[in-house]
Amino acid sequence: MFPPSTYSYKDAEDQCVAKYGVRPRPHWITTEYGGNRIHQVLKRFGSNIIFSNGMRDPWSRGGVLKNISSSITALVTEKGAHHLDFRFATKEDPEWVKEQRRQEVEIIQSWIDQYHRDYESSS
Repeated sequence: MFPPSTYSYKDAEDQCVAKYGVRPRPHWITTEYGGNRIHQVLKRFGSNIIFSNGMRDPWSRGGVLKNISSSITALVTEKGAHHLDFRFATKEDPEWVKEQRRQEVEIIQSWIDQYHRDYESSS
């Protein structure tokens, strides 16, 4: 059904250079952002991040499921799915997703409030 074919990374790389003028960096994301060490990387420079995870999301196994710091928070729900809490609210939304959204707004509002307190105290 499918004829045999071979893959050459070098050929693909050469095509990128010829067409776009850049050489691919296949390990850039893990090098830049820490890959499996994202917790360590974010502890050094991250802040004000919410990792919203629904355990029905097939990607959740690779997600951040525990708080990393006081301002890098993991919200985890057993019932959630991929980006469900980021969608527009509807009257059919279950209570658990309403609560997840409420928590997200509360956390973000606390960051904004802290920013204003810090700004006013430095003026």
